[in-house]
Amino acid sequence: MQFRQTWQGSVYSTVLFPVFYLGAMGVGVGHLVSAHAGLVAGQTYLHFIAPGLLATTALQLGESESLYPVLAGLKWERSYHAAVSTPLEPRDLLWGKLTWLATRGLFTGLVYTIAFGAFGVLASWWALTLPLLGALMTVAIAAPLVAYAATCEEDTSFAYIYRFAVVPMTLFSATFYPLSAYPSGLQPIVQLMPLYHGVALTRSAAFGQGSLGPIVAHLAVLFAMLLAGLWWGQRTLTRRLVD
Repeated sequence: MQFRQTWQGSVYSTVLFPVFYLGAMGVGVGHLVSAHAGLVAGQTYLHFIAPGLLATTALQLGESESLYPVLAGLKWERSYHAAVSTPLEPRDLLWGKLTWLATRGLFTGLVYTIAFGAFGVLASWWALTLPLLGALMTVAIAAPLVAYAATCEEDTSFAYIYRFAVVPMTLFSATFYPLSAYPSGLQPIVQLMPLYHGVALTRSAAFGQGSLGPIVAHLAVLFAMLLAGLWWGQRTLTRRLVD
């Protein structure tokens, strides 16, 4: 019901963001990169960064819809308390929240895939899995954040999560330049970041590249985050709403 009042802004941003970002970063900055540094990891800069932008947007979607909205439902609006006064249980709220975010991530991934095709940066039929990867990345980030938000009484820490986790991951997860560009001592740290796995998966899908072992490992990390968030979230929401 709330989304019916605000969907226009979300749709506009979802549709326009990939077009503008690909035009600015991929074509504009990419022209300078190609002129002065040549190809990035054997690809044009547009081809290189495009898949990572989907993973980055999924990260930001999962974060933005999982902290303040959850605390609002628990404390400020208390809509979650109203929900559990019906036959719904806390786990139903959690599953409903994540299912809705998976739907948002799937739609966002679909729009990005269409934009990628329009810019000519897709090179494999595996690119059809990009919307699914967008949904997976969204809920993998959202699940533990929903669980964490259910433990909070104030929103002070949410700004720190954005500044010291989301923004650094956006900049330093091999989205804008390859892993090989980092000092060897920092490469293992980059590979620990959740966004790195999303970027690697979307890049592999867009171009049909990558061996099975690393792809399975990237998927395993994201599914592990999702399952851990589900386990933790059921407990924190139950403790907050029932116990």
